[in-house]
Amino acid sequence: MTRLDTPSMPSVDGVLQQSIHDIDIPPRPKIIDQIRAEMNSDAPNLRGIAGLINLDVSLAAGLIKTANSPYFGFGRRARSAHEALTMLGLDVTCRAIAAISLRRAFPNSAHYERFWHASASVATLSGWLAQQRRVPGVRADDAYTYGLFRDCGIVILLRRYPAYQGILAGANLDRDMPFTAVEQAALPTDHTVVGCLLAQNWWLPGEICAAIRHHHSLLALVEPVSPLKMPGRYLVAIAQTAEYLLQQLTGGSRTEEWAKLGPACCDLLGLDDAGLAEICREAEPLLHLVE
Repeated sequence: MTRLDTPSMPSVDGVLQQSIHDIDIPPRPKIIDQIRAEMNSDAPNLRGIAGLINLDVSLAAGLIKTANSPYFGFGRRARSAHEALTMLGLDVTCRAIAAISLRRAFPNSAHYERFWHASASVATLSGWLAQQRRVPGVRADDAYTYGLFRDCGIVILLRRYPAYQGILAGANLDRDMPFTAVEQAALPTDHTVVGCLLAQNWWLPGEICAAIRHHHSLLALVEPVSPLKMPGRYLVAIAQTAEYLLQQLTGGSRTEEWAKLGPACCDLLGLDDAGLAEICREAEPLLHLVE
C-alpha cells in the first residue's frame, strides 16, 4: 500500500510563520489523524473508524449525507457511517470529515453565518461546475472541498484582528490592487496564506492547499508562469466562476474579483458570454439545496 506524505508546499519564512502561530489556526480534529493512520495501515480497520465517527452523531449524519450526495451517483444509499465509509473510501471520507468539522472549529461561529452560507453555496456550485464542464483531473468532490475551504482564512482573520472587517471590505472593492495586496498593506499576512496553512495542517491534498494559496493571483491562471499544476488552476477557475454565479443569482457580496480574474477563468473552462449566461440559468435551482 502506498504511504501518504504530508502535502508538499513552499516553506514560509520564520517571521511569517511566527505571525501565523500568533493568529491561532484551529487545531486539526483528532479523528483526521485517526483516519490517516488507517490510510497508512497495511490493513485499514474500516469498522473501527466507523465506530469512532459514530461517537459524534452529527459527524456520522454529515458523512452519510455526503455519501448520498448526487456528486457521487452511487446506485444505493448509505444508511450508516460504515456504509458511507465503504462507499466513499478513506481519502474522500477524511476530506468530508474535515469539511464537516470546519464550521465547528470556530467558537461563536453563528456570528459568521452569512460567511458559512456563502462558502457552502460556492462549494455546491463548484462541485456542480466540475461535473457540468467535465474538467479533466478534477472530481466534483475535489471542487466541493476546495470551494468550502478556499476562504477559511477570512474567518480566522476576522476572529484575530478587530479591524479586519474594514480591510476585507476595502479588498473587495479595490479595482486595481490584488486582493491579497490590500490585506498585506495592513496585516503581516493575508487570508490565502492562513487558509493554506490550515488546509495543510488538516491534511487536505497538496493541490487543494496550493490552489487556496494562489486563488487571488491572475498569474496562477496563466501558462507558463503559474505555480499551480493544471488541476489546481482548474480549481481556482471553477470556484471563482461559482462565486460569480452566486453574486449574479443573489445580488449580494459584490466584489471586483471577477473583473480581475473572470476572463482567465472563462478561458480555462471554455466559456464565452453565452455559455456563462446559460450555466447561470442552470445553476439557480442549486441554491435552494444549500443549507
